[in-house]
Parts: sequence; structure tokens; C-alpha cells
Amino acid sequence: MSSLLIMAFSSCSKKEETHKVRDYDSIVASDTLRAATLYGSSTYFILQDEPFGFDYELLNKFADEKSLKLSLTIANSVSELTALLDSGKVDLIACRLPVTNEYKQKYSYADNVYITRQVLVQRSGTDELTNVVQLLGKEVYVNEGSKYEQRLRNMNEELGGGIIIRTVSDTVSDDDLIEMVSKDSIDYAVVENDIAMLNKTYYQNIDCKLAVSFPQRSAWAVRKDCPQLLDSINGWLGNDVKHSYYNELYNKYFTKAKFFGDQKVVIPRGAISPYDNLFKKYAQGTPWDWRFLAAIAYEESRFDPTVVSWLGARGIMQVMPSVARRLGYSVDRIDDPETSIEVGVVLLKRLDKLFAEVPDEGERVKFILAAYNAGHSHVVDAMNLAKKYSYDPHIWYGNVEHFLLLESVHEYYTDPVVKSGYFRAEGTVRYIEKVLSTYGKYMLRRK
Repeated sequence: MSSLLIMAFSSCSKKEETHKVRDYDSIVASDTLRAATLYGSSTYFILQDEPFGFDYELLNKFADEKSLKLSLTIANSVSELTALLDSGKVDLIACRLPVTNEYKQKYSYADNVYITRQVLVQRSGTDELTNVVQLLGKEVYVNEGSKYEQRLRNMNEELGGGIIIRTVSDTVSDDDLIEMVSKDSIDYAVVENDIAMLNKTYYQNIDCKLAVSFPQRSAWAVRKDCPQLLDSINGWLGNDVKHSYYNELYNKYFTKAKFFGDQKVVIPRGAISPYDNLFKKYAQGTPWDWRFLAAIAYEESRFDPTVVSWLGARGIMQVMPSVARRLGYSVDRIDDPETSIEVGVVLLKRLDKLFAEVPDEGERVKFILAAYNAGHSHVVDAMNLAKKYSYDPHIWYGNVEHFLLLESVHEYYTDPVVKSGYFRAEGTVRYIEKVLSTYGKYMLRRK
């Protein structure tokens, strides 16, 4: 496996340091591939204390198969990405850089070309726009200086004017704009189709059917003076990668729902689950009632031991294989309901100790649930933000929860006290509320 070093990029007013440009032979001699990408739901993020992202996983696979260590720099914007490549600080931009005449003068694009359309993101419902003419008089949000703004202004001119174009800083990501639409903060935004489709796997209330552009291209990029590196990437991509691993990865991020459907497991009459006896067994010696464990399992898997999440979590307690290994359990066993419950309880106990500084047990359980769902590191980041801004780091609602939600905002996930970067926390916040609500309902039942 390739080892991974993550660095954050900070722009400064000093003259950019120029590094020697390295082509593939030099990269192999150094044993390290230096790449840059952006935080985002399709590029790179941390979840369950592990790195994920379509571009990250594809890049890591390439480095692994070439026996290279991966040094990954997370830039704050597209302009910082190109500055890193221009200065020679990185060898490769590993995210979707638009194919433009300006960039083609300086960069060569890899064969993993994404052909997409720009689409209008709006909330689903009876008032959905179905024609670009209906945008007249509407406020539409785009990144300032982006291809989205350029397309929208051209379209506005073609229509004779009337679209109200609102621009935001390029530090506001496409994911941020889509979230703002979903939350009713804005009505319309323009992003690429597959980014919108990815977010639709999180937000069921958005619509992205209305195309506002012709097909457009974007891809990974290297400098013009690195033909060997380009040939190596393209040769690897052409070696059945696109037809196997690439497609599998694409489905994982852009089409597979990030939530489970309706319950399929039959619950025995008078029981909470088919595994009540196991929840009772493993709740012994813990601070929690067995029905609390059952509530977690219900929200995790609907008690279905066969489900596998888009991340790869398995079993009724949705244990990540890496977590099972760290806790000393065989990955092959976590589909078994009893083993899954046992591992889940071991993890909960560990989290209980990690959050021992939260004195109130009722508060601590919310921190534990957040970490069970999202990973310990993001909760610690939110606690550190709470301390920094004079909120209570030991109280969930209105304090740590508030800052966990802000970890998808550029200003906060790039804060020096935040170590795990970008995170979209809406699902985690809902998860806590659902588990506690389900637990409350179970407690009303007979023992």
C-alpha cells in the first residue's frame, strides 16, 4: 500500500517558491508522488477517521500500483491548485480542472476526462423550473470567476438579460451551494451534473434535471513539461481501470444512495428486534440500556445483517472493516449479528472513555453517537472550535453541534484548530436525533 502524507496549502504574500519540475523518472527516483486536490464530497474528505473521495481513492490506487508514496496537498481553491502546479510544488492536480483554452496553454490533461453538463440545482416540488427562459427574474448563485458564472452570463445575454446573477467566493464549494439550496437559504445554483447527482444521494429534496450548458470537459492535469508522468497516468487508466475499478468507484460516490431504504427484516411479535437477547447480553456491564444498543442498530441497518454501506461498513451495527481490525476482530466475522453487536459495544465503550472529559452522561452520549457515526476526529475538531469561540465544549446542542455543522464551511474547516478538514455533518446531527428518538420509543415498551 502507498503511504500517505497530507498537507494543507496556505497562500501568502511572499514570492512563490519555485521547485524543480519532476517528470515520472524523477518521481520514481524520489519514491513519492506529490499531488494536490480540494476538500469536497467528490475529491477528498475524512469520515470515520479514514480518508475518502472519488479522486483521492483513484489517485491512491494509482500511487499504490506504481509503488509510490503519496504526498497529498489540500488547496483552498482552484487558483491555489494551479499555483501549486505552476511553482512545481506538486506534480499533479488530482481533481476536476476545467478544460479551458487558458489552461491548455500551460497544462496537459489526463485521459480521465469527465464530460458533464452544468445544471440548475433547485428544490423539488411543483414550482420546479423546466426551461432556462424561466430563470428570468430569478436569483442564481455561482462561484465568482468560475465557468459557471461565464456560462450564466453568456446565457443571460442570449436571453436578452433578466437573470439575477449572484456570485460567491471560490472558497465556497459546489457542495456548499447545493446544501444552501437544500436548506432553503438560496433558491438556485449552477454546478456540474455529476456533482449535483452525488449530492442528491444525500439530499432527497433537490432537483438537478435542467441543463444550462452544452457538454463540458474537465480532468486531472500535469505541467506541459511532464510528458512521462502524463503517459504513465494515461497508460494506467487505459489498463482496464476505467472499465472496472473506475466504474466501481464512480458508482460508489455518484449513484449509490447514502442512506438505507425501508425495513426488510421481520420483527418477531412483541420484540423490538430479532436480536433482543443479544442486545441484552452485551449491554451488561455497560452504562447503557439494551434498548439503546437496539436503537443504534435500527438506525444503522434496520437490523439487516446483510447490508453494506457505500463506505463499506457492514452488519447490523455497521462496523467499518478497519475498525474491526483495530479492535482485534476478523473482518469476515462482522456480518454475524452477535459479532457485530459485540464489536459495536467495544467501540462504544472506547468512545465513552475518549469523551470522559464530558462530565454529564446525558451529554456525553450525544458525543459518543456523533463519533460512532462520523468518527472521533471530527467531533474533537468541533469541540476545539467551540473552545476557540468561547462556547461550551462539553454541551452538545447549540455548542459543539453548532460547530460540527460549520465544518463544511471553508472558514471553519481551514481553521488551524481543525485537524480533519471538511465534513458535512447534517447526516450525523440527524442520526443522533433519530437514535435518541427511537430509544425513547423503545423505552416505552415492556422489558
